[in-house]
Amino acid sequence: MPLSLSFIGGGNMARSLIGGLIARGHAAANISVADPVAAQLELLKSTYGVNIAHSNVEAAQRADVIVLAVKPQELRNVTQGIAKELHATSKLLISVAAGIRASDIERWSGGAPVVRCMPNRPALQGCGMTALFAPSKVSAEHRKIAQDILNAVGATLWLTDEPQMDVVTAVSGSGPAYIFLLIEMMEDAGVALGLPRDISRRLATETAYGSGLMAREDTESPAVLREQVTSKGGTTEAAMRHLESNRIRVTFAEAISAAARRSAELAEEFGKG
Repeated sequence: MPLSLSFIGGGNMARSLIGGLIARGHAAANISVADPVAAQLELLKSTYGVNIAHSNVEAAQRADVIVLAVKPQELRNVTQGIAKELHATSKLLISVAAGIRASDIERWSGGAPVVRCMPNRPALQGCGMTALFAPSKVSAEHRKIAQDILNAVGATLWLTDEPQMDVVTAVSGSGPAYIFLLIEMMEDAGVALGLPRDISRRLATETAYGSGLMAREDTESPAVLREQVTSKGGTTEAAMRHLESNRIRVTFAEAISAAARRSAELAEEFGKG
């Protein structure tokens, strides 16, 4: 991919994308990063050999593709701050900020093509899941560029309706936290029942890892896989019965709905002006 890329924001998501791109052969010399935290920039430079941009404007000037890797509340000011550098050019904007609509980013930028993405934290290990959305006027070439960049850190899929991005944010964007909570609870329960913490943690993490691989690779649905583990009258059935009697499905559905609502609220809070 012989394109010049600039990342505005040098946090975890930028780091994971940069690492993935370089691992797939993208030249570090073609990547620049701007971030207000000097230590963050020095870390990226020393780790990956990328270029440091001393301002967002400088980063935008250098790049064919600009990845906006900042918090939702910062996105408007950042985008408006580089709008002059985008005027009358075909620079592509890729946003990984939660909640903020592509139409708002396009308006702030003065009409630049925008692809909105929602990666998740496992991108740091190259096994993330990213959903992408682009308005209809974004070209096939720009769509391919965006997908190629996000493919560097895991699997990708396209959405046809932007409101679905709020649900994606709730399911996969926030999803790793749900899995980590499950691992944490399994570990703590094992310790409470007498296991050493290191053993309980190993059991919980490896079980989550293996189960995820099975769900990913097996042709059966997760429901069928669960049933295959749940022998009638056995230990797993006792656990499942307790969880179901405590409304685990309802509670979990309500939690994901709360996350989706918050994603939509972010657009209203920070997507105006």
